Amino acid sequence: MEPSFFERVYLLVQRIPRGKVASYGQIAALLGHPQAARTVGWALSALTPQRAAETPWQRVINSAGRISISRADLSADLQRTLLEGEGVEFGEYERVDWRRFGWEGMDWDEVEMLWAEHSDL
Repeated sequence: MEPSFFERVYLLVQRIPRGKVASYGQIAALLGHPQAARTVGWALSALTPQRAAETPWQRVINSAGRISISRADLSADLQRTLLEGEGVEFGEYERVDWRRFGWEGMDWDEVEMLWAEHSDL
């Protein structure tokens, strides 16, 4: 059985390397649903404390390069601290430079293999 949309979000976000960021829309597009950026945000908002500890949720920001989280226990300040700890820098207008810190993503074959590896979820 193929993992649920939320599970696929978590699996994909776990592939974003330290010091890199992706946008909600980029994650949605890699999942084959380019209009589902908001749903990616909902998935990250639904992380349990245990799942948040193993999923680098902080590496997903909005397409403008800014933090836009709205969860009390996973605050914007915490997200920024975690990203800065990974070497991600915030420039003018509190934005991340996509050319420098943006994740290139995965090709479709790699994404398909990821689902196959986790078909037991």
